[in-house]
Amino acid sequence: MIEPHAPAPPGAPPAWRGPARLPVPPDTGRLLVLGCVFVCAACGLVYELELVALASYLMGDSVTQASVVLSVMVFAMGIGSLVAKRLRRLGAVGFAAVEVTLALVGGCSALALYAVFAWTGDWGGLWANGPRVLLVAFSLAIGLLIGAEVPLLMELIQRIRRQDAGGAVADLFAADYVGALVGGLAFPFLLLPFLGQLTSSLLTGAVNVVAGSALVLGLFRRDLTCRARCLLLTATVTVLGVLASAAVLVDDFERAARHAVYGDDVRVALRTGVQEVVLTGGTRGRPLGLYLDGRLRVCGHDERRYHQALVHPAMNGPHTRVLILGGGDGLAAREVLTHPDAHRVDVVELDPALIRLARTDPTLSRLNSHAYDDPRVHVTIADAFRRLRETPAGRYDVVIADLPDPGITASTKLYSQEFYGLARRALRPGGRLVVHAGPVAARPRVFWTVETTIRAAGLHTSPYRVTGDDTGITTAPDRTEDTSGAPRDWGFVLAGTTTSPPLPLNHEERPLGAPLEGVRASTLVHPRY
Repeated sequence: MIEPHAPAPPGAPPAWRGPARLPVPPDTGRLLVLGCVFVCAACGLVYELELVALASYLMGDSVTQASVVLSVMVFAMGIGSLVAKRLRRLGAVGFAAVEVTLALVGGCSALALYAVFAWTGDWGGLWANGPRVLLVAFSLAIGLLIGAEVPLLMELIQRIRRQDAGGAVADLFAADYVGALVGGLAFPFLLLPFLGQLTSSLLTGAVNVVAGSALVLGLFRRDLTCRARCLLLTATVTVLGVLASAAVLVDDFERAARHAVYGDDVRVALRTGVQEVVLTGGTRGRPLGLYLDGRLRVCGHDERRYHQALVHPAMNGPHTRVLILGGGDGLAAREVLTHPDAHRVDVVELDPALIRLARTDPTLSRLNSHAYDDPRVHVTIADAFRRLRETPAGRYDVVIADLPDPGITASTKLYSQEFYGLARRALRPGGRLVVHAGPVAARPRVFWTVETTIRAAGLHTSPYRVTGDDTGITTAPDRTEDTSGAPRDWGFVLAGTTTSPPLPLNHEERPLGAPLEGVRASTLVHPRY
């Protein structure tokens, strides 16, 4: 056997140090290295998906957040691979250092990102962009470390048994891609639903550091001095201690962060399979607040003005059968039920937990006047787009779209020309559709894009808005405060199948004139929000 520091044979690359002295047969050693590649790839993809998911939840617009994370991370992986070339002579030590650092950085990334958002989100100035800056920093750091893994693992696997470069790359990448598949599937189907975003990242970091350190200390320990082995063992135990301590305290941290974001009067906070639902206030004279994924959807101060402006203009005409898309809080249904001629009200809501909360929470059910106890109300748990596709033509007199903001990627299809075409088909001749289209003053292009899209679907529109000092209903695609200084308002579009429906407006509602020029309709394949 060639000694570890034997001269390189003719034609071998300068970094080649000869076969490693292993405690196991070479085939078993190669299998263990490829197994470590598999685990590290799975952990790396979980880190990526964790950053994308948390950034989309905190800052909205999942397309932008995914693009930022993935592009920065892939770029950093290339830089990390180049940097790792200098560590090839110290393959085992370098790989151990990379894995320990990656486990600490990746495992704590979600906690740090959420902490910066919770405690600096309202500071303004430079700190207002703190979560975005930290997102890029973590993407860069994690990408650098993941990129450094492959050259170092290639060095380790070649030291077990020399083989041609193509075969080594094929073996290494096969294990890497399969690991990425497992990590990519484990995150949405196992880690996120059962452990949540914070605990899943901490667990991933623990698995990462154990796999990397075990490989080096178990298989390549003879490449390390006694001091290096002690340092690696100490660093591994320290990182595991940090991650375990964070996991033990994660519930307390999440409660403290939630209070920092929502205030001290949080009554209900639950993570459903669809979104995070938070109820605040509603007792001791405090107004009730309903937050969906951090965006204020109901404010007890003025929700009645919003829902009256949304519902009642559309009810001016036949309204025997009414379809409410969204509106799981029951407040739009409450307004519809004030019309005795409404014989059937169908509510289509994606989140069954929100329906249960609207039925059972004393404050929210009192606010919606126990709408779900009315026999005229029928609830369907379904995606609004899919439900419209399955709805027979001419079934409803009125369709009310009380949906999340179009700037949220998941909602874009609910503001598309195709969606409004389906709504038009579901209406009887002379039926009406009403849509909450966002604030007119602060985001005029978004509002008029909704209006233009509805017209492109063949409906005749009557846009209007309600102004106010504090609208309370915040449906913007991100969770930052509006600092534009524009007047606060709600914008709505009322549309009819045959002619533009009349607007029976009260003194608070104002019709709107001609739309902005150059605004084009939004479609499924070309969203414009």
